[in-house]
Amino acid sequence: MTNENRSTTDQILDLLLDALQERQSSRQQVDEPIAPAPAPPEEMNPAPPAVPIETSQTEDEEESPLTQTEEAEEANETEVEWEPTSLKEPAPPTPLPSIQLDKMLRRLAVAVGILIILINIPFNRSGLSLARAMPDAQSLVIRDGLVFKGSGERIYVLEDSRKRWITSLEAFDYFGYRWEQVNVVDDSFLDQFEDGRPLYVLLKCQNSPHIYALEDGQKRWIKDIPTFEAQGFVWDDVKFVSCGELRRLPTGTPIPADAGPSPEP
Repeated sequence: MTNENRSTTDQILDLLLDALQERQSSRQQVDEPIAPAPAPPEEMNPAPPAVPIETSQTEDEEESPLTQTEEAEEANETEVEWEPTSLKEPAPPTPLPSIQLDKMLRRLAVAVGILIILINIPFNRSGLSLARAMPDAQSLVIRDGLVFKGSGERIYVLEDSRKRWITSLEAFDYFGYRWEQVNVVDDSFLDQFEDGRPLYVLLKCQNSPHIYALEDGQKRWIKDIPTFEAQGFVWDDVKFVSCGELRRLPTGTPIPADAGPSPEP
């Protein structure tokens, strides 16, 4: 009996052990798919994932131009978005007043230059400009050699407290006067002085004995030597020119006026 009882107990124990083993095996089968035990060695091994790495690289290479273009477009959009802000920052620029000041200075310089040119342009046949027109008579030093003119076109030089009329531009140049010396004064200032002998350029050619006084572009025949001396002419003032040049000058009234017709040189 005891053997039989043992056998049954042994069978029961064996069944219990088998049941426990089955439970443990079933638990192990359920836990095995959840636990990623074999995954790490596969990832650490570089040989098998060679093909997927190449495919991933090719896919990255294929996708890279798209991503680059997208990044470039995004960068452009960001730049475009920031452009107005960068322009708005110097909205109140500091150099603007200086630029306007430069323009004003340039315009002022141009205006001053134009005025300087205008006042130095001669406004009459004598070549007198506004820069020398109407000085203060009180500021003039009254002395011999003072060159002045009134409202008319005649230019005078003061000599021995008398005003001597410079009869022509040729005489003006011949006696060494300059336009810078001419002072424009009131007619009342001219009336303070008596008239002296006019200043002439005396012309003569080698093949003619006649002497002519140049006045207003015309040659005036001087009748004879006594008339020459009576007019106060000086032989040093006689200028020799060609007879052809004398003939080309128009003939004026002789000196004196009743001397008769003027002979040609």
